[in-house]
Amino acid sequence: MQKNKIFHRRKVYLLFLVFVAILGLLSVRLFYLMVFRGDYYSDKAQQLHERERPIKAARGLILDRNGTVLASNEPVCTISVVHSQIEDEDEVTRTLCEILSLDEERVRKKVEKVSSMERIASNVPKETGDAVRALKLPGVKVDEDYKRTYPYDSLASRVLGFTGADNQGIVGLEVEYDKWLQGTAGTILVETDAKGVDLPDAGENRIEPVDGWNLTTSLDVNMQMYATQAAEKVLEEKQADSVSILLMNPKNGEIYAMVNAPEFNLNDPFTLPDTGENKGLSGDALQDKLNGMWRNACLNDTYEPGSAFKIITASAALEQGVVTLEDSFSCGGYRVVEDRRIHCHKRTGHGAETFLQGIENSCNPVFMDVALRLGAETFYNYFKKFKLFEKTGIDLPGEAGTIMHDLKNIGQVELATMAFGQSFQITPIRLASTVCALVNGGTTVTPHIGVSLESADGSYIRVLDYGEGERIVSAEVSETMQFALEKVVSEGGGKNAYIEGYAIGGKTATSQTLPRSANRYIASFVGFAPADDPEILGICIIRNPQGVYYGGTIAAPVIRGIYENILPWLGIEKAPVKEDGSEADKIVD
Repeated sequence: MQKNKIFHRRKVYLLFLVFVAILGLLSVRLFYLMVFRGDYYSDKAQQLHERERPIKAARGLILDRNGTVLASNEPVCTISVVHSQIEDEDEVTRTLCEILSLDEERVRKKVEKVSSMERIASNVPKETGDAVRALKLPGVKVDEDYKRTYPYDSLASRVLGFTGADNQGIVGLEVEYDKWLQGTAGTILVETDAKGVDLPDAGENRIEPVDGWNLTTSLDVNMQMYATQAAEKVLEEKQADSVSILLMNPKNGEIYAMVNAPEFNLNDPFTLPDTGENKGLSGDALQDKLNGMWRNACLNDTYEPGSAFKIITASAALEQGVVTLEDSFSCGGYRVVEDRRIHCHKRTGHGAETFLQGIENSCNPVFMDVALRLGAETFYNYFKKFKLFEKTGIDLPGEAGTIMHDLKNIGQVELATMAFGQSFQITPIRLASTVCALVNGGTTVTPHIGVSLESADGSYIRVLDYGEGERIVSAEVSETMQFALEKVVSEGGGKNAYIEGYAIGGKTATSQTLPRSANRYIASFVGFAPADDPEILGICIIRNPQGVYYGGTIAAPVIRGIYENILPWLGIEKAPVKEDGSEADKIVD
């Protein structure tokens, strides 16, 4: 009996000790949670009684080089519903359908859906959003938002790009500089009760958004307009598939204008042209068509450059020392290379001519002879030296690379045709960038559009740096090419680009697309001015023109027309004219 009492007391004592220990541990834990983790759990509790609504940041502006706004923002509203706060679902559905002109079935599904918040409509005009807000319908939220707008509609459409429903960049500069342009969204915090209903006296806490940075570009609205008008004119006259025009500064790579006609409307980028082949498209077929419409042919597409590539062949041969401008050649209208007879564009031949005359005449046999002097390996190495295997690094998405033979597959025939720009493909921007280096004194440039970024409050400006260029030919060879290409315009096949009073250098080209049996051509011209100290370089590419398709006939006049307008705009003056009508010698300070 006594032993049982002792055992019982010990048991009670042990239970008491266990209880005290548990109570002590709980006290320690409670103390830790209250003192060391109090802020954390206080925030958690607060979050359970808060509802967040985003406040969109204004996207940064895109400006041309003179401060003209190319992409801006329009205040709009986003209208949403909170199911737990709606008092009359029928009234909310009916009212929103009437004001917003929406389908009743779709709106009702969202109104009746049990969720924290359902978006009814976005990009609602501000005056309409204000009208909904004024009704003070329980459960209906109207938040400020921004819609991206483009004041010039289709101008530089494939360069600027556009944004999606959530204001994120999709193509062009909008996606390339998206992390700078988009800004940081703010938040509206509203306190609610356990059922998710807003507490009437709690008010709203706001974390203000930070607007995106502004992007200043090298584009010039006036030059872009001139180039666009010229492209649209030749597009219509020649019933071509498309026309691309690129204008850039050959000294630093800044792009003044980039046109891909026909352009599309940036304020309505998901609508295809109203043609029979586009009607009724949906799904993947529709998306493929849209992707095609958005493509920037200046850098997304490759083509055989044709005779414009003779600028590269001539530069390589002069740099290598296998030819001089005075070397003699003979053109009988063709060359037999291995088992192939490869013709000149002049089937009757040019007869005896110097290398300079061969450049002026765009004589294929002369360039085949020069390429064969270089040899496949040396010519291939100049492709590398002139960066033709590399992308230019332009600050736009989707740049394509060069399509070229492997060195081991370049025989005499391939080498001969490569000499005048056939049997391989490059992008227009790659060709233009390399030509810039060959006529600017011999130094590479990185083509670019972005110039600087400025914070929303104007407190910081970041000037974009594209690095130093690399010398790829001597200054002497570059000067020789300036001279020779000026002769092409003043005395040779590029005479349709000639403007009295200006020394313009350039090269025409006419290439045939694959398959050759389709008889589809690309006419082009590359021209720069002033020839002895280039400040602008332009390229015009006309795809599948109807009727006459020679680059010297239809593409060279396009660049001439543009230059007649923009050379004075750039402050490039005509050379003085002597009394006898000839141009006076240039005065050097």
